Amino acid sequence: MNRRNLAKAAAAGSVTAAASLSTPALAQGRIEWRMITIWPRNLPGPGVAAQRCADRIGQLSGGRLTVRLFAAGEVVPAPGAFDAVAAGTADLYHGVPSFWISKSPGIGFFGSFPFGLTAYERQGWMMHGGGQALYDAMYARFGIKPFIVGDSGPQWMGWFRREIRSVDDFRGLRFRTAGLGGEMFRRAGASVVTLPAGEIFAAMQSGTIDAAEFLGPFSDAPLGLHQVAKNYYFPGVQEPSSAEEIGINMARWNALPDDLKTVVRVAAMSLHEETTSEYDTRHPIALQELVTRHQVVVREVPADLVRVFGNTAQEMMQEFRSHQDEMVRRIADSYATFRERSQGYMMQSYGAIFNSRTAGIRRG
Repeated sequence: MNRRNLAKAAAAGSVTAAASLSTPALAQGRIEWRMITIWPRNLPGPGVAAQRCADRIGQLSGGRLTVRLFAAGEVVPAPGAFDAVAAGTADLYHGVPSFWISKSPGIGFFGSFPFGLTAYERQGWMMHGGGQALYDAMYARFGIKPFIVGDSGPQWMGWFRREIRSVDDFRGLRFRTAGLGGEMFRRAGASVVTLPAGEIFAAMQSGTIDAAEFLGPFSDAPLGLHQVAKNYYFPGVQEPSSAEEIGINMARWNALPDDLKTVVRVAAMSLHEETTSEYDTRHPIALQELVTRHQVVVREVPADLVRVFGNTAQEMMQEFRSHQDEMVRRIADSYATFRERSQGYMMQSYGAIFNSRTAGIRRG
């Protein structure tokens, strides 16, 4: 799907959205939930994953609980999804925690933190390191029950109109980004702008912004960003992982019978595995096409700039671990402790395997 088709799909969906929301949510013993998303309809990666989530819940429940999806802008603008679900205007949303950090910086940790946990480490923290309990407690403040439903893996630093050779080249750039990684970039000197996916291309094309990061090759390509900026930078240390989530209105969640609550939990777990592995599979394919077909130039972030980012991220972590909000302190402490424990082992296991595999292939 290309950028033009995404725009057409969004326009068509908005025509019927208002009428659809007036449909009774409960009929003949069956429950229908209305899901809003922050994505253009059918955007490869998150847009498709949102529809998959809606379908999966209906399938596993045998049709007792169905989910009808409304894409970004069809009911509320993308940035309003969290508040709409909290208020009960919609039953649940599909989005990312990085969009809601204005509510509390603690929310951002469940999506990603600069120089933080990978997708698989974060899922380990959530399932076995106390993360889910903290996740539940933070979102309960806003009347929302959250679940992680996928992860796009390590982000790319993004698309830049001009080459970045030093820290000085980075300072002052008008940069589309989001979340705690965006806060790191702001402190490092960028002028940060947060835009929904569907607005990034126009902002880049008009020169309103100089650079943008969204996700990675698989989902960036359909947005057409390579048409307006050819410099594609890695690594995206701002987001070593990027969790996708659903947030359910707490009253709707509490009203579910226990077996349907289990359906939602199992759907979320299965979607995490399927969606995360799909990104890891499709990113390298999309990157190869961007380079060979569209003459995208892959560039590595200068080492001095990575050091600035690393120092900035460390300062942020220290601040959050002494934050005035006790909940933010607990989240940051738990996340940092898990990262410290995991780091050494991951370097000796996964890191060592990657290094050995590369060396072995070269010798062969």
